Amino acid sequence: MSSSNEKKLENLLSIGWVAAFISTLGSLYFSEVLQYTPCDLCWYQRIFMYPLVIILGIGVFKKDYKIAFYTLVLSAIGGCISIYHYGVQKIDFLGENSVSCGIVPCTGEYINWLGFITIPFLALAGFSIVFITSLLILKKAGK
Repeated sequence: MSSSNEKKLENLLSIGWVAAFISTLGSLYFSEVLQYTPCDLCWYQRIFMYPLVIILGIGVFKKDYKIAFYTLVLSAIGGCISIYHYGVQKIDFLGENSVSCGIVPCTGEYINWLGFITIPFLALAGFSIVFITSLLILKKAGK
């Protein structure tokens, strides 16, 4: 593998790790600093985001590009949950028919920046970055 391609792979791993790390810090900021209680769907998204920080961190440290398959799968599942959760918040018929989401309703919007940026939207952005970088790593590494 050429050093140019190796550097691109390292950069992609690092970008994925930074996205997962910022997403994790953001979710912890919302719950621990601002005291926003996460709904059940938020917890499921966290279940798929938090391990990405560790997996991608190990990948960056060891320059192991094979982990991209695992991060691709985790980010795809987490992204699907985020899309559903965002739909529950923004599409009336999904929100009306959604299952009870614990003590905090999944339709609740602690933030609504610019009329469309909610916490599930931010999670989706993080999952999307990890998914895209993982996909590019797999493509460039020839796996």
